[in-house]
Amino acid sequence: MKITCSAPAKVILSGEHAVVFCKPALVAAIDLRLSFSLWPEKNKISNQDVLFVAKTVKDYLTKQKIAFFDKLFNFEIKSDIPLGRGLGSSAAFSVASTATFLKFYTGKEFEKEKVNRLAYLIEKRFHFNQSGVDTSTVCFGGLIFYRKEFEFLRNISILNNKISKNIEENLFLIDSGSPEEKTAEMVIMVGKLYSKQTLKIEKTLSAIEKTTKRMTVALVKENPIFFKDSLLANEKYLETLAVVSKKTRRLLRDLSIFGSGKITGAGGKKSGSGFILFFANKKIELTNFLKKNKINFYKFKQDFDGLRYES
Repeated sequence: MKITCSAPAKVILSGEHAVVFCKPALVAAIDLRLSFSLWPEKNKISNQDVLFVAKTVKDYLTKQKIAFFDKLFNFEIKSDIPLGRGLGSSAAFSVASTATFLKFYTGKEFEKEKVNRLAYLIEKRFHFNQSGVDTSTVCFGGLIFYRKEFEFLRNISILNNKISKNIEENLFLIDSGSPEEKTAEMVIMVGKLYSKQTLKIEKTLSAIEKTTKRMTVALVKENPIFFKDSLLANEKYLETLAVVSKKTRRLLRDLSIFGSGKITGAGGKKSGSGFILFFANKKIELTNFLKKNKINFYKFKQDFDGLRYES
């Protein structure tokens, strides 16, 4: 019998990189999904990522003394989430595959809290110094206010608020191009910058924290002007951290006649910087511009389910 679980993409609304330095991040799950399927089959698997998940899950079950039946398998991955664009494709894989293997080996559906803790360990294979915000968001869905104080203390606040219609209907995700750098490289780069210019970067990170809190208030109060101003401020601070490429900055300038935006995710310095979260004042004109210039984009749509057991 085939077992399938799915998890959504995520968008960091505010708090990129600052979250690694124990500052908060505000993150939303969005309606692009990755599904992971397993079924019993005598098959030699060569995908090292999938084998790593299988081993990690079995080690966890053994340590927790949870009975399970080890068996050979085959797998299938289907995804709507663009790779390497800051939308959490690896986190969605980590969460969906973890939940699927847990059910495959035990026959039981595990609580999201347990799946999330295990998926966080698996996600470190892809992003060494990651905060855990990505896996938390795609696992629980909705809006997440997240802060990691220590490795053993992560505060995950699932906000009851939704992004109001007067904000969501104006939001787009615009592709600035695939970054040449991996997320881990960008995190290390910011860490080195922090070591060299500690006072300046600490000031910038604290400013990002204030912006994250302002944006949270903007969403609670359903204030699109306050939200847009927070986007602009966040982008300015991310440019101070040198995680936005010249190419992306030029694109943002070209798009400024239609509204305001910021990169979302780790960014990129040499070429593209992943997706831009954009608030449009002129939606029709924006979409016409993007289509004319053959720039890939998505309409922003929230996801409230998080991890789903499909079968």
